[in-house]
Amino acid sequence: MFTRPFIDSLDFARRGGEISGEVPMAELPRMADLLTDFEGKISYVLHGLFGKDSKPRLALTLNGSCNLRCQRCLNTLAYPIELVSYLRLVTEDELDSSDIEDDEVDSIPAEKRLDVLALLEEELILSLPIAQKHALDECKIAVEGLKRSDNPFAVLAGLKK
Repeated sequence: MFTRPFIDSLDFARRGGEISGEVPMAELPRMADLLTDFEGKISYVLHGLFGKDSKPRLALTLNGSCNLRCQRCLNTLAYPIELVSYLRLVTEDELDSSDIEDDEVDSIPAEKRLDVLALLEEELILSLPIAQKHALDECKIAVEGLKRSDNPFAVLAGLKK
């Protein structure tokens, strides 16, 4: 059984903590609807740090691959994952203030018991394309469709007679 890591997010950021590991795709249940199978692993590194504005942040780096479904041919698409996310930790006091609106950095609530895998899974889902597709020359149905020489208007011409 895989052990889920939990951290105190503010303490982790303040002391500059680092946690890393590797997660099999089967341990990420919210990804199930997006995947064709549970092959693949995600390597992660989570750093605690302070931003230029002296606010606590988390830096999450994800690397690996997963198998998604091509939206053109519905076959398996090997999708590489290379992601770096910077997340500002927002305390309850800051939630009501308007200075957390920063377009460059996403904000998340600071938690005493932050589930690292849930955070990893959320960032992974947000990073995936809405409609992933093979390159046009790699997609079997698209290539077959392009090679067809039938005129789509030939049927209409036959109806005209």
